[in-house]
Amino acid sequence: MPAVTDYYRVLGVSEKAEPDEIKRVYRRLAKQYHPDTNPDDPAAAERFKEISEAHSVLSDPDKRKQYDMMRKYGAFAAGRGRPRPDPQQRQGDFDFTRGFEGFGGLGDLFSSIFGRRRPDVPEPIEVTASVPFRVAIRGGKVPVTVRLSEACPTCGGSGGAPGAKVSTCQECRGRGEVTFGQGAFSVTRPCPVCRGRGRVASEACPRCAGQGEVTVDRRIMVTVAPAAETGTRVRIKGEGQLGPGGAKGDIIVNFNVEPDSFLRREGLDLHCKVPINLAQALLGTKIRVRTIGGSRVVLKIPPGTQPGRKFRIKGHGVERNGRRGDQLVEVEVRLPEQLSPEQQDLLRRFADGAGLKY
Repeated sequence: MPAVTDYYRVLGVSEKAEPDEIKRVYRRLAKQYHPDTNPDDPAAAERFKEISEAHSVLSDPDKRKQYDMMRKYGAFAAGRGRPRPDPQQRQGDFDFTRGFEGFGGLGDLFSSIFGRRRPDVPEPIEVTASVPFRVAIRGGKVPVTVRLSEACPTCGGSGGAPGAKVSTCQECRGRGEVTFGQGAFSVTRPCPVCRGRGRVASEACPRCAGQGEVTVDRRIMVTVAPAAETGTRVRIKGEGQLGPGGAKGDIIVNFNVEPDSFLRREGLDLHCKVPINLAQALLGTKIRVRTIGGSRVVLKIPPGTQPGRKFRIKGHGVERNGRRGDQLVEVEVRLPEQLSPEQQDLLRRFADGAGLKY
């Protein structure tokens, strides 16, 4: 029995960690193990996937509450992955086979232990989708290509060659599934001989080699909700792998938000830098600043503005759960690299008059 992942240990935080701490630690780890930072390190990619899964659970109040309940019931006792139900638990108090759905496989694990998981439904397929920065902030759709197995068009999924004799599978006696273990801890799986079909052919299909299925690449459009972040996971029901009985599994899409050349996100606020020249900083000016919505806002720069000063544009940040952040504009004062003799003379006279040393 595989061990259930302890998400608190994955992120290196305590079970009493506040949401801000979880987010801060996740961002640091995600940056460290991101596939783009470690292109030739498969272990880093797996670590990034594990970190993203932990964050998706612990950052969601409802999922975290259910997950903490699972830990309370002993899912991690003595380092084992097998749950230990409370002896005093009455029927209806807590359903182990349903209570942990949505935790990236934990629901499947508990359902398997208690014999409730449907053997004809395949495991979810996980893929990563690159999401443009502005789509992640405002919402939209992104394409993703998924490699799936579909029924072979030659044999129609039977696995047999045209004209081959089809008979009942002797391994599962036509049931299409076999059971391991006993009692409450029995696990049912598709028959490995007939692949869940319950029947076998005397001659294998030449196109699929008797597998009854072929591999195809399918392009699907995935909906991105507003305020999505790297590590956000979306489950697409019934669009995944084809199972032995014709049922399809799910697809889990992990979002990887692409950086923007102008805007940077921090919580609900968006940050950007806008250059101005020395005269604009000293005398004051007006500049037009691009926002996430595509419009441009006129921002007044007062005389004597210092480099690094930030200006706030209200209500032009990220919107989530009825709240909306702001856009913070940092001024970068750019100085000329060279001055003409006349400009140098004017600047010296200005400095002398202002009592400036040079």
